[in-house]
Amino acid sequence: MTPKALLEVCTALMRDVLLFELPADVVVSTFFRRNKALGVRERHTLAETVYDVLRRRLLYQHLSQRGPGAPERRMAILGWAGDALFLKAALTPEEQKWLAQAREVDVATLAPKLRHNLPDWIAQPLQSQLGEEGFWALVATLDQTAPLDLRVNALKAKREAVQAALAEAGIEARATPYSPWGLRIDGKPALNKLDLFIQGDVEVQDEGSQLLALVTDAKRGEMVVDFCAGAGGKTLALGASMKNTGRLYAFDTAGHRLESLKPRLARSGLSNVYPIQIAHERDDRIKRLAGKIDRVLVDAPCSGLGTLRRNPDLKWRQSPAAVRELNAKQTAILTAASRLLKPGGRLVYATCSLLQSENEAVGAAFESGHADFERLDVAKILAGLGITDAESLASAGNLRLWPHLHATDGFFAMTWRKR
Repeated sequence: MTPKALLEVCTALMRDVLLFELPADVVVSTFFRRNKALGVRERHTLAETVYDVLRRRLLYQHLSQRGPGAPERRMAILGWAGDALFLKAALTPEEQKWLAQAREVDVATLAPKLRHNLPDWIAQPLQSQLGEEGFWALVATLDQTAPLDLRVNALKAKREAVQAALAEAGIEARATPYSPWGLRIDGKPALNKLDLFIQGDVEVQDEGSQLLALVTDAKRGEMVVDFCAGAGGKTLALGASMKNTGRLYAFDTAGHRLESLKPRLARSGLSNVYPIQIAHERDDRIKRLAGKIDRVLVDAPCSGLGTLRRNPDLKWRQSPAAVRELNAKQTAILTAASRLLKPGGRLVYATCSLLQSENEAVGAAFESGHADFERLDVAKILAGLGITDAESLASAGNLRLWPHLHATDGFFAMTWRKR
């Protein structure tokens, strides 16, 4: 495709994405299905350009206030992730002049909002929580793409053997610093064609998500519930921890998410998992298990703001009103899940959000009405499992993972034991 044609295609894609009617990854994949003639390099350039614009949207809007062409075209030019000479060949003389002027702007002199590229309702609580130095360190990390983390299926393989097999395939992987199951890869290799993926030796899963399964610490022969299982990443990790014994219930209200668990479950070799679609947190199928469960993991529906390196559109698609609605849902789900536990059972509440309103505040509200639950120290749990530097993963006894500190997605977990 010629430079001019590809820039026009990129502009069309940018226009679709910036409507924010659907998640960016859905818009991009749908666009590619409609434009099957695009090659691998062209798709890569288009996708990376879109995500760069989403990360720096406020800055690019400011820089493109004046200039030739449509706004979406100017945004695409500023975020262009492909070859610079290729782009230059697509630009008019007026666009080349405008782009040169835009690149001369010293971003460090601009207003903070144009440098951090976050809505005020997200930036302000994070600044209060982290302080100036920590906040800007987080901002710098959110501007980068996330690495690819894998979880080795302990039921089938050992980490060292998988690492060696990846090396033979020309993929360099290093052990994650905290999770004993994790491997980290830079870039996005085609893993789904490798034998070790097809046979279920590995799953794609962020190290932070692996740590949630470790905090739950499901044991052999137990009755365990993954209350908001989704596509089942943590379900599979819990099942492997249980050595394929006991019973592991995977609940979710979305049937399509549980459907996507099935092929992963088949690869994993697990036979102790029972996926169940529920209507809501008060479903009778949940009530029948009341007081019988050893461990419950509630990875609650949340804003997802801990995944901004992967999903930068979330900061523009979420809102304070949406988070307030989520808070009510989080509280209701956590309360319902707590009724499943037998005395001595463990309850884990988790999100992939950075906001205290979805994390500590929800946990504190639960504690205020449930004196029969005793808070556990996450750092002690992880240290007891042999996790290196477990104290650095915790804040006030809760799991607190930050992209700029731990190189994971942003995760939170609070855990209790039923008295």
